[in-house]
Parts: sequence; structure tokens; C-alpha cells
Amino acid sequence: MSDCCIFAGQGAQTPGMGKDFAEADAEAMALFDKANAVLGFDLKKICFEGPAEELTKSNVCQPAIFVTSYAAYLALQKARKTDFACAAGLSLGEWGALCVAGVLDFDSTLKVLEARGRFMQEACEATPSGMIAIVGASAEQLSALCEKTGCTVANINSAAQQVLSGSKDAIAAAATAAKELGIKRAIPLATAGAFHSPFMAPAREKLAPVLDTVTFSAPKFPVLSNVTGKPHSNDPAVIKATMLEQVTGTTNWAADVEAAKALGCTRFVEFGPGKVLSGLVKKIDAALATCNVGDLASLGETVAALG
Repeated sequence: MSDCCIFAGQGAQTPGMGKDFAEADAEAMALFDKANAVLGFDLKKICFEGPAEELTKSNVCQPAIFVTSYAAYLALQKARKTDFACAAGLSLGEWGALCVAGVLDFDSTLKVLEARGRFMQEACEATPSGMIAIVGASAEQLSALCEKTGCTVANINSAAQQVLSGSKDAIAAAATAAKELGIKRAIPLATAGAFHSPFMAPAREKLAPVLDTVTFSAPKFPVLSNVTGKPHSNDPAVIKATMLEQVTGTTNWAADVEAAKALGCTRFVEFGPGKVLSGLVKKIDAALATCNVGDLASLGETVAALG
């Protein structure tokens, strides 16, 4: 059985995350201390204690989820050395996947995610926008909904679930139009704005010079791209360009799961808080095995499952 390691995206954050890993292992605690030094603010305290409002801010949440996920990955490697056939992540999680595959080092990934989160938050505040989850729409219904409202597809989570981005007015219109088109469910999401859409163009523009200060290397094993739904190129310049495109482009998680299956993966190990990605994997293909490492309890269960 080949395994794919997957990394949680924004929205998975919860106060207290990473604390038990850090208290149980000095190296994990050192990761959080290093993050504080690199970022120049007390990320560790916000992760361990909250408040939730602070942890939800994009420039805090993105590095926070990354550090917690990375600590979880290292905890599994200590408990049971595991070789993965490939790696993937949802949106910010893709940066975690690139980090464990050796494309960027820990410090560089942190710097990128703090800047990425900050620029995305600024873009959200500049123009009122939002996101809406669409459940049970056919390709034709989804296309009609976008054409009618001006929304764009931000996430393809599975064949049955997509997320649209748009202006506040467009999102409100989509909720109404979805009913008229006979779509099963349309659920407005509590996000800061329209991620993975043209609304994020200012963030993409500001992130480009930050990425130019960071060293990218060829991945040590395949990392699946949200943008292409295929393994990233071995060319660092192409990886950098694709990750910039990811800021405004559609995140195709369903394609990433299918690509992992094509590489022979039948089990997905999720790192970071929550089990959102594990749930999406099961919706894409119920036959796939999933497990997660988000705290010490789930680490023990995953070690047992891996055998």
C-alpha cells in the first residue's frame, strides 16, 4: 500500500493546536520557538491559547497551521519512519507539502505564508467579497450559475462539492440563483473574502517579489499541484510560477486525489488540525483509506493503522 501525505488548509485552525506535540517533545517546542523568532510575534502563544479571533487572521492562521502540520509530520516520522509516494495540500497546505519534499526550508515556508496570508487579508479588506459552497450541482448547473452571477470556481473539492468566489453581491445572487437552477444546496461561507479568484490579484502581485527572495529546489518526491492537478515540475522556476498562479487560480483538490491514485496511493495521511481533507478524500473515493495526525491521540491511532 502506497501512502500520500496531505496537509490541511485554512479554516482548520483551532486554539490549542500543536500544544501537546510541543509539550511532549523538545524538538517540536523548538519549532514553535523558531517560528516566533522568524515571524517576530508570539505565534506559539496564539496556537496554544488563542484567542480564536487572532488565530483566524490570515497572516497568523497560515503560518500557524503550517507549523502545527509540520510538527505533526515530524512526530509521525519519529514514532514510525514513513516514506510517502507523494504529497499534496489544500491551498496553504500545498506549501507544507512542498516543504516536506525539500522544495523550501522551514524558515522560508514560514516567511512566505506570513506574507501570503497578510497580502490575501489586505485584498479581502480592499474589496468586499466572499465564497459559497455548492453541493450537488451538475457541470451544466455550475456553469449556468457562474454565467448568471459572475462568480468563479475557487475550489473543486469533489464531483459533488465546489466552492465559488465572487463579490458580496454575486455571492448573494448565487444563493438565490442556485435554488432557481434546482441545485441541491448553496451555503455561504464565513471567509474573509473571495480566495482563489481574480479578487486576489493584488496579493499575487505583492507575493511575487517575496518568492524571489526564497530558494526553491526540485522536490525529493512528487508534490501534487492544486492548479494543474498533476505533480509539480522539477524546475524550481516553474514551481514558483505555479504557486503564484495558485493565489488567483482554482484549487482542484479532486484532481490531486486522482493524481495520487494514479501514482499508486491507496491511503492518505492528513497532517494538521482537523480531518477536513480526510473527509473530502472519502467523498471522492470511499474505497481509499485515510488517517490523520493532529494531536498525540490521533498520532497513536495512525501509527497503529500504518502497522
